[in-house]
Amino acid sequence: MDQKYASRLLAEAVGTFGFFFIGFSGIAAATAGTIPGPAAAAGFGLGLGMMIFAFGQISGGHFNPAVTLGLTFGRQFDIKDVIPYWIAQLVGGLAAAGAAAGIYEDQLTGGNGTETLLTLPGAGVSDANVLLIEIIATAFFVIVISSVATDSRAPWSGVLAPVAIGGFFFTVVLTMGGLSGGSFNSALSLAPALITGEFGDIWLYIVGPLVGGAIGGAVFWVIRGMSGDTQR
Repeated sequence: MDQKYASRLLAEAVGTFGFFFIGFSGIAAATAGTIPGPAAAAGFGLGLGMMIFAFGQISGGHFNPAVTLGLTFGRQFDIKDVIPYWIAQLVGGLAAAGAAAGIYEDQLTGGNGTETLLTLPGAGVSDANVLLIEIIATAFFVIVISSVATDSRAPWSGVLAPVAIGGFFFTVVLTMGGLSGGSFNSALSLAPALITGEFGDIWLYIVGPLVGGAIGGAVFWVIRGMSGDTQR
């Protein structure tokens, strides 16, 4: 079989999996009664999109250790910059979690106003399932980013990247957040954990997104190469 044609079939298979898995996750969340509020999904999804509009042209607009790692696996980011980006992301995350805990102390439950910010598995969801959800969702997140932000062949490349990226994050938080906790970003979970000193489930949200990001970057790199793209 011609390699370029094989890339089309592989893209269809992976894309169909992602499309259906997100939908099925929404059904599961609705059945379990664990769908997070739309305000939370909008806050993270639209907030991400706005920050990419603001700073994407300067830093690339990662704001997520899994994205940085995924783009590195996809040969779209220099490995020497990974650790500095991770540090910057964690510093920003700590500042945001601290500010939210202080400003919204009355609105957030918990002794020090930060417990609500912790990423926690949904009721009755096993660690293994949380890990799988985080891996799968983050992998597709990185695939979307790789397409709209690094592949010049896509007609929506560049201009619509913040909309697509923020929209995807909104979607997975809304459909999967109530099940896995909705991290898909290790810094997003680690920052509140460091402030509260509560690390019970944090390994899920470090390992899951990072593994998913690496898989997503590698998968897109393979499909991209098979399709004949020489700009890798």
